[in-house]
Amino acid sequence: MKKIFIAFGLFLISGVAVMAQHIEFEEFTLDNGLHVILQQDKSAPVVTTSVMYHVGAKDENPDRTGFAHFFEHLLFEGTENIPRGQWDKILGANGGQGNANTNDDRTYYYETFPSNNLQLALWMESERMYHPVINQIGVDTQREVVKEEKRLRIDNSPYGGIWEVIKKNLFTKHPYRWAPIGSMEHLNAATLDEFKAFFKKFYVPNNAVLVVAGDFDTKQAKEWITEYFATIPRGADVVKNQFVEDPITKQINDTYEDPNIQLPMLLNAYRMPSMKERDARVLDMISSVLSGGKSSRLYKRLVDKDKLALEAGSFNMGEEDYSAYVVYALPMTGKTLPEIQVVIDEEIAKIRTELISEREYQKLQNKFENAYVSQNATSEGVASSLAEYYLLYGDVNLINSEIDIYRSITREEIREVANKYLQPNQRLVLDYLPKK
Repeated sequence: MKKIFIAFGLFLISGVAVMAQHIEFEEFTLDNGLHVILQQDKSAPVVTTSVMYHVGAKDENPDRTGFAHFFEHLLFEGTENIPRGQWDKILGANGGQGNANTNDDRTYYYETFPSNNLQLALWMESERMYHPVINQIGVDTQREVVKEEKRLRIDNSPYGGIWEVIKKNLFTKHPYRWAPIGSMEHLNAATLDEFKAFFKKFYVPNNAVLVVAGDFDTKQAKEWITEYFATIPRGADVVKNQFVEDPITKQINDTYEDPNIQLPMLLNAYRMPSMKERDARVLDMISSVLSGGKSSRLYKRLVDKDKLALEAGSFNMGEEDYSAYVVYALPMTGKTLPEIQVVIDEEIAKIRTELISEREYQKLQNKFENAYVSQNATSEGVASSLAEYYLLYGDVNLINSEIDIYRSITREEIREVANKYLQPNQRLVLDYLPKK
């Protein structure tokens, strides 16, 4: 009886947390095509303003890769009304902080201010959209910044080449085959006119969503949004190219030598469906069971039990058109990559053919419930979620309903989807080795 009351109490606590997470929002679209989402929350005196543009590495010319990531940097250079080098100073002087990030599908900018500075944030983002200064000085400066970032994060970083090698093997037709940081040779060869043309095509109101989340007055926010954004001219309609990859039907084997490492690494990578599909969410759960942390099957088997690996884990890259699930392991001294591969094959075969236990299933539900609550615990998290659900998923209300999809996934479905996608003939096996 005591256990029943404890379980019932935990159920109530969980239910309260989930109900408290229901997020109310309002949407409208300006005449120039800019979609606007407002989410008012007066629980803390802060407000986040963000703009997400539907442009990423996949929208680049194969001979001019790296443009989207380059513009992530370039659009902090300054505008007609914000002098060069002053953007971050304005943020700091007014108690704000902000940043930007780019991936294969979109580019995202945001600022979080004390709530009395919403007008400033909206004006700054409208300046970025309408009046950026794109000149040779800025291009030359940011080109060197990006070069240094590539040296730091990829060229001279241990295991820094992993993602580039995986992408070029999993994708042969789709622009996902190159990394967002792109090619330095392409950026060096690009002209100022090419950069201006890229901006004119993609950084337009009808290819973006503006989100305001946090403590603000709705009527006043709408007036400022109209004042600063409604006059920005609509751009030409952005037509997205569609690329369809042939199914992987034979195991791909590759070897890469990294001069920055002493320990080899084994990687298995699978091409997965779009993150918008139900199967992708089932695969999120599968990856958690197999390799999500130190209590996962692969970690317990490879590291704790068989002592074959120093480390084992995974990363799941969910993207708009396709996704990728990658399992990796670092061998213990004296152990080999083929030995590790045998164990990986055994554990994946189990999840393809057997139901996970009820205990594992409940643990999964708790883990995803917790992630759902944590993801939207701040104005920054809410703003990012709303922008992404609108721009990439086409359904803003997923911010409230996506957890129900995960709740509805069954143990039988987990087995079926694992069997569908995690076959040995559907993967890349990569030996990532120290350079001889």
